[in-house]
Amino acid sequence: METRERRHFMRHPVNFPLTYKVVGSHGTEERSKTLNISRGGLLFSARRPARELSKVMIKIPFRDKVYTVKGRVAHCKVNVDKKFYEIGVSFYSLSDAFKTRLVEQLYLIGEFRDIKSRQLGKEVPIEEAAKEWIRRYSRSFSKLYW
Repeated sequence: METRERRHFMRHPVNFPLTYKVVGSHGTEERSKTLNISRGGLLFSARRPARELSKVMIKIPFRDKVYTVKGRVAHCKVNVDKKFYEIGVSFYSLSDAFKTRLVEQLYLIGEFRDIKSRQLGKEVPIEEAAKEWIRRYSRSFSKLYW
């Protein structure tokens, strides 16, 4: 059986925490993590399924801030091997996509800082790591989305 590819944007594997709630459900916010993101949406793991076209509120924490984005469940598939669901969400707006992309960059800069700190054997300030990451990778990173 042939399945048609529905993706419109290139996916970028990234793993950062989030909480989500299906709007209108009686459940509480659930903790999860991203599996990948793109310009149009994100994919995250979940313990419970979500109905296609359901509205979802997603909160993505980074340090002392929490970024909230809205989306719609595009698909929900069970991952039998890992015993969880993969929920694909499409963003409602360009603003939601931009916020998610910003958080992704912040996490990548944090990871870059951790690697540099281990390599140098000393704590690298986040500002220094951010400047170097932007100088090295921002051009290629921007090509992934825009």
